[in-house]
Amino acid sequence: MPAEAANPLPPAQEVGETGSTDPREPLALLFHDLRSSPQGLTEREADRRLTVYGPNALVRRGGRRWPRELAQQFTHPLALLLAFAALLAALSGALALAVAILAVILLNALLAFVQERQAEQAVEALADFLPEQATVVRAGVRRQVPAATLVPGDVLVIEEGDQVSADARLLSGGVEVDLSALTGESVPVYRSAEVTDVSGPVLGARDLLFSGSACTGGQAVAMVIATGMHTELGRIAALTERTHREESPLEHQVKRVARLIAVVAVGVGVAFLPLGLGAGLSLAAAVSFAIGLLVANVPEGLLPTITLSLAAGVRELARRGAVVKRLSAVETLGSTTVICTDKTGTLTENRMRVTAVWTPGGELPVGELPVGDAPHGPAELLLLADAAATCTTADPVAGRGDPTELALLDLAARAGAPCPPERRDRERRALFRFDPHVKLMTTADERDGTLVLHSKGAPEEVLTHAVDLLDHGTVRALTPADRSEVVHAVGRLAEHGLRVLAVARRPLAPGQQPPAHREEAEQRLCLIGLVAMADPPRPEVARAIEQAHRAGITVHVVTGDNGLTAAAVAEQVGIGHRGMRIVTGTELDAMGDDRLDALLGRGEEVIFARTSPEAKLRIADALRAEGHTVAMTGDGVNDAPALRRADIGVAMGRSGTDVAREAATMVLTDDNFATIVAAVEAGRRTYDNIRKFIVYIFSHAVPEVVPFLVFALAGGTVPLPLTVMQILAIDLGTDTLPALALGREKAEPGLMDRPPRPRDERVIRGAMLARSWGFLGLISATLVMGGYFLTLTSGGWHPGDPTGAGTALHLTYQQATTVVWLGIVFCQVGAAFAARTEHASLRTIGVFSNPQLLSGIAFALAFAAAIVYVPALHQVFGTAALSPAQLAVVVPFPFVVWGADELRRGLVRRRTAALPMPPAPAPPAPVRPAPVRPAVEVPAHHPLTVLLARHGWDATRLVHALGVSEHAAAEVVAHARRIAAEHGHRA
Repeated sequence: MPAEAANPLPPAQEVGETGSTDPREPLALLFHDLRSSPQGLTEREADRRLTVYGPNALVRRGGRRWPRELAQQFTHPLALLLAFAALLAALSGALALAVAILAVILLNALLAFVQERQAEQAVEALADFLPEQATVVRAGVRRQVPAATLVPGDVLVIEEGDQVSADARLLSGGVEVDLSALTGESVPVYRSAEVTDVSGPVLGARDLLFSGSACTGGQAVAMVIATGMHTELGRIAALTERTHREESPLEHQVKRVARLIAVVAVGVGVAFLPLGLGAGLSLAAAVSFAIGLLVANVPEGLLPTITLSLAAGVRELARRGAVVKRLSAVETLGSTTVICTDKTGTLTENRMRVTAVWTPGGELPVGELPVGDAPHGPAELLLLADAAATCTTADPVAGRGDPTELALLDLAARAGAPCPPERRDRERRALFRFDPHVKLMTTADERDGTLVLHSKGAPEEVLTHAVDLLDHGTVRALTPADRSEVVHAVGRLAEHGLRVLAVARRPLAPGQQPPAHREEAEQRLCLIGLVAMADPPRPEVARAIEQAHRAGITVHVVTGDNGLTAAAVAEQVGIGHRGMRIVTGTELDAMGDDRLDALLGRGEEVIFARTSPEAKLRIADALRAEGHTVAMTGDGVNDAPALRRADIGVAMGRSGTDVAREAATMVLTDDNFATIVAAVEAGRRTYDNIRKFIVYIFSHAVPEVVPFLVFALAGGTVPLPLTVMQILAIDLGTDTLPALALGREKAEPGLMDRPPRPRDERVIRGAMLARSWGFLGLISATLVMGGYFLTLTSGGWHPGDPTGAGTALHLTYQQATTVVWLGIVFCQVGAAFAARTEHASLRTIGVFSNPQLLSGIAFALAFAAAIVYVPALHQVFGTAALSPAQLAVVVPFPFVVWGADELRRGLVRRRTAALPMPPAPAPPAPVRPAPVRPAVEVPAHHPLTVLLARHGWDATRLVHALGVSEHAAAEVVAHARRIAAEHGHRA
């Protein structure tokens, strides 16, 4: 039996607390107390401890929340308005009506509560799509496990970009961590195993890491000392604040509309109460009239239907690979006007493969090299492949690492110089990780008893730090001619869309220790050669870009890659249809806000090349200041501020860091640009569907109000055509399911062929109300009132005749009110089909393409049949069975309502098509980096040389790194300045 199993851990409450285990005690004692070792726990012991301590998760505080959430449903303005109507009914003696209204309030509150709970659970369930992972060492083997399975005693590996999943004591290494979630400090702090603090606050201990913090740099190994609610984060109970659901702008708008409806309904009821009394109505009849107006104006199912529609949109997006973390993002997606995207992995497949290398011996294609143990190719290729693979941290066996580094390891294997990660890590003595600012990575590795520095990075940066060249196995000085040849080789490869890296090395003197600082390591390098990697565009991206352009969405590329490579890839996928411009990171940094605004206002799509992650934040701010709704992609730690600032922050689910996923609004599980466009389309469809069921719900307000107005204005000579109980049967019984089904409607043709809606546009527009009330509602009211009077007069009624209980016309009156009620139900069937499209003909989407709507209508008709033909319900709702002739009156109503709206939409389409269209200007040709053409007649300079000058390289650096003449360097710098000055002018 393992020693760990024989010596079980102390009770759970002692770990990480002020009991027998002190997280700051000497490591040997801490290992003893936690029954662990540097090799970690065994799987069996880890499973046992998971049973003892439970999952590494925070528990919700505050007890059960559902009673409070249910109570909130009864304090909504529409619920309060119905309660006021119930009070009026009770005071007027209509106790049955008061009870019915209270039942409606209760049922509606339960419906809204259940739907909101479903919406909340839909968002919370998305965590299953993105399980947090942690890297641990168990039984000496490094592996990834769900963060929820961490237990005290686990040995945890922390790297840049990771979320710290448990409180831990550092064993080796050092990291920078963001403790803002715990302390509020925005500046990262350094934590190292070399520094021990045995006094002072625990959060200030420089050798401890805490759950909820994020690693922003470095690498370290630590031992877990507390998990779940025993962590510092658990103690401060931060989860309750984090899970508070933000009210979306749409819900805020709808609540404002609900308050307005409530005010209007009360105002109308109060205003018409004296009117009814003045017209000769009794007090009871006048109060009944006022109650009817109140109830008829309340759209009971509006809010829960909107909430459930948004939740359905979230679930659909998750199925399509876009995990949305809050409901409000669904509506925001539909108004996206600009997408700022990375290149690698988003536009491309992120499947790097080295296809060519360059050495002083020439360019060598290596795309077809077979994998084998025997060396392939010249010695320069073997040395280049070995140096490049040594300067990596990826592990292809574990499926971990940057695709670029995995491609370098693959090249070494195919060239017959494999570099196993175990051997590489064992021989490593120092590591300077890739820095996006200096664009270099360097390692110090032991080879045959000698330390050798290996560097890889942007070719221009390696050239700057290189003084020698390895030429056919001989080290010699790097001459200006050599530098010029390297520049031309980089340009040739980059113009084919290949990503180019330079590789260099420098042996240290025997006995010399590895440099302590990267500035010392990355100097006097010896250039070995170049590696060029192909990362083909995703096949579906070109179509997605075309779809985005048709939808009026501009696509900018923000990348840390070479501008020539990024422009080539962008051109392949169709970016730049209105012109394309390359802006370097240096040019962007030198721009004022006014010039950046002018650049983004030109209408061109911009390639922001060699930009720092911080530049994304400035680009997002500039676009939002211009009124754009911005979707910004990112995957790194430094991308987090821009992801938070953008309207839609999009993180990569596969290649992104935990920090980026935490900051983002939406996470792509497939890292695919096409998924962003699909999410925009789904957001537009969801928003359109919300407007569709708003039109549908509002359309029956007019036919419900008009009967009460006729009753009041006639002074009682016309009996009340509709009762309050019948209105409630419509609003809650026959309307709800079709409204919910409209929220699942498929996209209308042309959805992605229209420009984005303005971000400040209200969900309820005047045109919607005109269509709902002034067209569909008016037609429905005319039809039902026509059917009412036709039924009355056919039974022998004349104005003023009594129709009360016991009179000869009472059955005729009940049948007439039933015709009105059933007519409204039938008109709503027509309105449901009419509301399915805003512009297109119903034929284009298919009459039977929404099975949920057909089921909802079937239920509504069955419910209506029961009220009309089940005798037990006649007394409750004041209805009577209709004869076949009377039923035939209302059967055409849905076709009339739908047909009239179909004709209206056809006329609108014809009028729109007849409008003269202004001639579309021919799109300008994509702007590629043009050769420099100076005023004097000199040969054109290489595009890469110009691009580097635009990156801020001065003439001296161009001469030193690239070997150009001083005169040519001065011309290139002057031309680069002219290009940069042009960025700030509007077209």
